[in-house]
Amino acid sequence: MTTFLRESHIVFRRQLRMNLRNPAWVLIGAFQPVLYLLLFGPLLKPLVEQFGATNAYTFFVPGMLVQLGIFGAFFAGFSLIGEWREGVIEAERVTPANRTALLVGRLYRDLLQLLVQAFILIGLGYALGMDASVTGLVVGVLLTLLIGGACAAASNALALTTKSEDVMAPVINVVMMPVLLLSGILLPMTIGPAWLLRASDFMPIRHVVDAVRSAFAGDLTSSGMFWGTGWSLLLFGLALWWGTATFRKENS
Repeated sequence: MTTFLRESHIVFRRQLRMNLRNPAWVLIGAFQPVLYLLLFGPLLKPLVEQFGATNAYTFFVPGMLVQLGIFGAFFAGFSLIGEWREGVIEAERVTPANRTALLVGRLYRDLLQLLVQAFILIGLGYALGMDASVTGLVVGVLLTLLIGGACAAASNALALTTKSEDVMAPVINVVMMPVLLLSGILLPMTIGPAWLLRASDFMPIRHVVDAVRSAFAGDLTSSGMFWGTGWSLLLFGLALWWGTATFRKENS
């Protein structure tokens, strides 16, 4: 276990140094959710009571957090394709490092970047009038990190499978479009027709969004919290398994 932690930490330090050489990407990643918060959030103020909420930003920031976790993390694999093309993955094949540590070290970097972006978003939310408890914030951020870690692991696995940005980009777009439309990130699915609400029940991310909103609202015992936490853990476990299997196959 100590060896695994040391190896994953070595990978994490290398990845972190690469990111610190160009920290603008952290801000660029948070730029889109911040724009949504500034330009779309005010539109919700006259409507938020229809959603069963009292504060527009307490309702909207959780959705933006999940969006940040999904869309930001799903692009993590593009840097891995660059590393594969430069021979980094090939060089790692000759080391005795645990193949799972090679993935987990990269996930540390992705989760740290997501955490920094989440703090920026939450800080701006408070500045705009968001009202959420510290406990709710901690639970909401943890759920965001879980779903972000799942997306980052899946992105790395997809990158090593396709080894092409030209293939990976359209695949991500095809996956992300229904996720955005059926997860209720921008508007709650409860205001839609019954068939659309029913369709969204089969979208796991929608339950994660509901759970993060419940956490921010201070309701930590709702059924939505149970389903959202369950889906977050399940997706993280499946994506970690897929990513690990792909790294082991690539390095076999």
